[in-house]
Amino acid sequence: MKLTDSDTPLAIKLLTAGTAGCIADFASFPLDTAKVRLQIQGEGHMLVAVNPGNALLVRGTTPSQYNGLMGTIITIARQEGVRSLYSGLSAGLQRQMCFASVRLGLYDSVKSLYQQLLDGNRSGGLHVGTRISAGLTTGALAVLLAQPTDVVKVRFQAQQRALGTETAPRYKSTVQAYRTIAKQEGARGLWKGTFPNVSRNAIVNVSEIVCYDIVKDLILQHSLMRDAVPCHFTSAVISGFCATVAASPVDVVKTRYMNSTRGEYRSAVDCALRMLAQEGPAAFYKGFIPSFCRLVSWNIVMWITYEQFKLAVINMRQELN
Repeated sequence: MKLTDSDTPLAIKLLTAGTAGCIADFASFPLDTAKVRLQIQGEGHMLVAVNPGNALLVRGTTPSQYNGLMGTIITIARQEGVRSLYSGLSAGLQRQMCFASVRLGLYDSVKSLYQQLLDGNRSGGLHVGTRISAGLTTGALAVLLAQPTDVVKVRFQAQQRALGTETAPRYKSTVQAYRTIAKQEGARGLWKGTFPNVSRNAIVNVSEIVCYDIVKDLILQHSLMRDAVPCHFTSAVISGFCATVAASPVDVVKTRYMNSTRGEYRSAVDCALRMLAQEGPAAFYKGFIPSFCRLVSWNIVMWITYEQFKLAVINMRQELN
């Protein structure tokens, strides 16, 4: 009897999805760090000039420090050391084991359930509605579980390590970051930005997983490629581009809001409105090139790794049977 991916136990799917996500995160982490720095660049601050008898408040913005993807990476490496490009990596890997395992490992199971409930398990067609529903469900569920790891990762990537100065980083280790945030900001601090993150990752999940799923099926249905690495590579590039275009605005808001520690923003909506008023619509696509490079490279590594893991598991179980 020939086994398929649907015969693979759920625990194995969760493990392979999480592991593939970790490998992809490690490979693309410097790009993610550059993206975060570019996204928070330009956050407004208040400058106070005191005149005799009154105080004059002048709103200003932080001077631009980073320019372009490679420029940002080079600046970080030169000013703070190469290790800063991987600041928050441990939290990022923790996030992927929680996040990718749920949003990707559960996707096929949830999609099959929705097909039975919504489509009566009818054959034929792309089942776009059920795929989108499954992507939204697993993406939102993954965020609710992995949100604290995302907050810590963003805080680490955003903090600057000014070498040779008295400026000290906010957090020295992942464990210390969890403790400090929980102590200073409470449990709400660890789940800060959950709403924009749920929105962002639901969109990303649909753009990445559903787009990849549909593109791959269309390629195979029309016999354009075999179910092999070139097919997985092409599908991953398309899904990465779609995810970047769809998710960049909410991703910038999420990063800004998560990185705020002193109540700069009342809510994620307030953050978005202030960005629009102070920096204009272009602010929502700050760091677009790093986001694109990061998401495309992440998708390529993750999907090819995941597909190879699935094939290896199927072959191994086939041999055992």
